[in-house]
Amino acid sequence: MEINLMIFAIIVTSVATFISRFSGALTSEKVKAKSKTFEWFNHVAYATLAALVARMIVFPAGVLDDSSLILRILVLVVSIVIFLNTKKNLVIPTILSAVLLSFFNSI
Repeated sequence: MEINLMIFAIIVTSVATFISRFSGALTSEKVKAKSKTFEWFNHVAYATLAALVARMIVFPAGVLDDSSLILRILVLVVSIVIFLNTKKNLVIPTILSAVLLSFFNSI
């Protein structure tokens, strides 16, 4: 039941992300990539993402709540190091973080 809910959440957020990116691609012809407006939107997007990740680490909900704060921070640091060492590949640290968190929670 909980896995179905996670899959549904992933699909819904993926569709929402796709819609906003598609809308941005359609309207981006008039925005210069080096403009202050574009830079501001970029900073706001990264700040929002950072806040969401921080919230998940510090105030987890659901399955993440079963792991300790130290463990979540450790997995985050390892994932960031892997991300930076794999030329900013997102797939490897994402999978590795899930595996590490599952492994350390089972001990």
